[in-house]
Amino acid sequence: MQPDRLTAEQFTESCTDHGEGPLWDARSPQLGGNRLLLVDMIKGDLVQLDGSGSHRRTHVADVAACLRHRASGGYVLATEHGFQTLDDQLVPVGPALSAFGNSAIRMNDGGCDPQGRFYCGTMAYDETPGAGSLYRLDPGALEEGGPVPTVLTGVTISNGLQWSADGSLVFYNDTPTRRITVFDFDADAGSMINSRPFVTLPDDETGAPDGMAIDTEGGIWIALWGGSAVHRYDPAGKLDLVIELPVSNVSACTFGGDDLGTLYITTSRQGLSDDDQPQAGSVFTARPGVTGAVPYPFAG
Repeated sequence: MQPDRLTAEQFTESCTDHGEGPLWDARSPQLGGNRLLLVDMIKGDLVQLDGSGSHRRTHVADVAACLRHRASGGYVLATEHGFQTLDDQLVPVGPALSAFGNSAIRMNDGGCDPQGRFYCGTMAYDETPGAGSLYRLDPGALEEGGPVPTVLTGVTISNGLQWSADGSLVFYNDTPTRRITVFDFDADAGSMINSRPFVTLPDDETGAPDGMAIDTEGGIWIALWGGSAVHRYDPAGKLDLVIELPVSNVSACTFGGDDLGTLYITTSRQGLSDDDQPQAGSVFTARPGVTGAVPYPFAG
């Protein structure tokens, strides 16, 4: 049976060079309501979108890789080489913490586990195979100056990361493998063990797995970099929905809206000329008929 198909609608103008890491934010007093936050990664900017699709930018770091809520208020941001906390107005506060010092490597994407630890993975700027790692920021590490444990090594482009509803499984994308990997999750240790393929894209499939979201039915949503689509896989790994986009570099997705039923999809202009794919860099939306699981906040 063929998967169902939807076409995403353009929600904003092209507003990013390399849009990534969307996060639905219900705590936005300065906008008077809910908003979507995303990163324009290499520019080091956070982009705020209101309900009309209007946007404004806040420069926060040399690289803004991945943003999550803090349970105590404000946010935690993965920067080029480490982590920084932000207040409710997206202003950096407190000490920054370096996870590594290699200037050829940068942070890329991540997420928080049910226990409130924040994980973010890396990649080489030149995409050297195996040069990346996945790091873990534990609650209290920013105040204490570390440590920042390494959870995985030997990855190339560390990308989407999500936990199952019961916290026993973690799904992970290392983009060039063209595979969504599932691990057993050791909640006590904050470690990922017993890796095996959840989905491997067929050879004739265009694109590779980038950002990831999860819904309340256990469905896994994968942005396909170079694939002009988002795929939804059911808990058994069967492809049951394809959301098509008019641009090639689909980078990430998250659920938002008052009912958490809108899928927000980020895209990128990376590698494109100025007159190629004018809609690239825009945020798109779709209403797929399911609701999203709320991303876990950082407990630190």
